Amino acid sequence: MSESATQTLESSPDSGHAGQSNENRKAVVGCQQLSKVFKDFWMRDQARAVDKLDLVIYEHEVFGLLGPNGSGKSTIIKLILGLLKPTHGRVAVFGKPPTDVATKKRIGYLPEESYLYPFLNARETLDYYGKLFGLDRKTRQGRIDELLEMVGLEHAQFRPVREYSKGMQRRIGIAQALINDPDLLILDEPTTGLDPIGTRQVKDLILELGRRGKTIILSSHLLSDVEDVVDRMAILYGGKIRDEGTCDNLLSSKERTLIETDELDEQTIAEIDELIRRRTGGEKSIRTVSAPRQKLEELFLGIVEKAQLEKATTSGAMHGGMTAAFLRAQADQREHGDALIDSLMNDSADDQVKIESDKDALAATPQAGQQASAPATEESVIDSLLKDNSQQTEPVESIDESGTEPLKHVKHDAGEHVDRGVIGSLLDDDVDTDQGDKEPKR
Repeated sequence: MSESATQTLESSPDSGHAGQSNENRKAVVGCQQLSKVFKDFWMRDQARAVDKLDLVIYEHEVFGLLGPNGSGKSTIIKLILGLLKPTHGRVAVFGKPPTDVATKKRIGYLPEESYLYPFLNARETLDYYGKLFGLDRKTRQGRIDELLEMVGLEHAQFRPVREYSKGMQRRIGIAQALINDPDLLILDEPTTGLDPIGTRQVKDLILELGRRGKTIILSSHLLSDVEDVVDRMAILYGGKIRDEGTCDNLLSSKERTLIETDELDEQTIAEIDELIRRRTGGEKSIRTVSAPRQKLEELFLGIVEKAQLEKATTSGAMHGGMTAAFLRAQADQREHGDALIDSLMNDSADDQVKIESDKDALAATPQAGQQASAPATEESVIDSLLKDNSQQTEPVESIDESGTEPLKHVKHDAGEHVDRGVIGSLLDDDVDTDQGDKEPKR
């Protein structure tokens, strides 16, 4: 973003968050003159999805992306995630390019469509994604239990995902987006396919995560959902920001005044109207008088809650519990825990260095009656390298062609080699290599 645009945004009252100045907060996402043009086979411009976008999203902020279909919301999200390459301009996430691998573990993403393995159940799905983030077995199991309770899928956790309704798949998708306790959570149409109960729960979850210091980007067509939860929003059309600011500044009407009182009789209302006309010279008056009405959402949730208290059975998703405990943890508690782990790791490293130095000193001291061994000749080195592989008893690791994961070749008695790929090793609990969780295969 240009310097002038950045100064304008930081000085704007619309960009504040809970009375906190932007100068005291870090930018989590920054876009500078960002453009994305899709081309056809002949490399001609076919669609300009994002057009010279300047945007800053700060930490601890719930930011809403609004706009009709084709306004560029999903394209902006994919550019932030590094799934698409910008045609022009720059984008940074946590101060680094979006293609930086180290930032991926700090991001949780719920796509517009849930792409899940249909043959896995809910537990296996969350366990798979937990392993992708390198979580140990104990942490995975604890978070899986909390997330399944939170999204209301405890009773259906062992059913294959292919048997889930669209709303239930959406719930498990939200759980997988939170399995790594992300600092930046990106939700693309999170309430699609959800019933009013699930919609209310997702909104409560976003509010809770926002209070806990998470940065959230929310893209939705349901304007009322966005209005209820975001701190700041941008309205897009044609790949450009048409307006931006807080809900209060964008939605407050300066042409009307709303007065709410207890129930009044017609005579009192008439006297108030006469007073307004007299004070304004007849230019202003009471426009409408109506009794307040309960929202349909409140009525619906009340009926469902009553049915649940009556223990009525249902085959769909349950209401769900409280926000998962690991998501409710305060940031300072997590930082204290990280500092403690770092100190323990440093102490362990110092001890290891001391042990190695002692070994070197001991090796340098000749023992009585012991002579220094002769240096190995070139022929002996070559002979050791060319030693028959059949004498090898330890597993040998090699890198596959993609260079992404070591393939483990295990030597069996029958001389048979077994290759375990990425997905196979992640889904096989019997060969789980997490530290401190080695169990014999049964």
